Amino acid sequence: MKSLLVSIEKLQPSDRTAMYMLLQNHFQGITWDAFEIDLERKNWVLLLKDETSHTLKGFSTLNLCQKTVLGEKFSVVYSGDTIVDPSAWSSTTLPRSWIAAINFLRQNYAENKLYWLLICSGFRTYRFLPTFWQDFYPRYNLKTPANVEKIMGSLAKQYYGDFYQEKTGVVRFPYPQILREGLIEIPSGRENSPHIQFFDQKNPGYRQGDELVCFTEISYDNLTRAGRRMWESNSSLEFVKDCILI
Repeated sequence: MKSLLVSIEKLQPSDRTAMYMLLQNHFQGITWDAFEIDLERKNWVLLLKDETSHTLKGFSTLNLCQKTVLGEKFSVVYSGDTIVDPSAWSSTTLPRSWIAAINFLRQNYAENKLYWLLICSGFRTYRFLPTFWQDFYPRYNLKTPANVEKIMGSLAKQYYGDFYQEKTGVVRFPYPQILREGLIEIPSGRENSPHIQFFDQKNPGYRQGDELVCFTEISYDNLTRAGRRMWESNSSLEFVKDCILI
């Protein structure tokens, strides 16, 4: 597969339609209007396409902006819709390309530290954190530091408004996107992972579309060994027309 990092204003109508169809095939509760509203709150999208057929196999939307919380000025990436077709689950293209894309944005658009705020309604998304990042929150074996909790809560409140439940650390949308049957349940054997057990306990409403707010710092020093391999293997990106080919 090939991956393209595209600014939202350069996104082709055909890609918008393909993104919507991919979401609709894997989630319940998808509407075009809600999809468009969420997309317009983002400024970048990572597209994953089959190199031969050019069929869209996955995507992840991103919003990069600058914030000040507790007197600290920093940049933050908000993750939006992210989906990969099951036919491409065996590929490492999404994590490899996502880390490369974030590194590119960090080098060219971020100011000061760069944090990542994401919301997870599925265990596969949450597993991305312990696989590639050393320090992230919330987690099963470490209490979230008070200053991190304040930053997480402030960012979540600003971005998700009253849908964010500060007491539980969960975002509950009135019309949630819910993974379809066969995608949402934790497969047999995977429930033994302490990370997945924690996700299940911390976000018991994930089957109804509840989203757990998560947070980490995007930096080389915070990467796991697997994350560093991804980061180092994608140190150079090439501009191609209106997008970046990874």
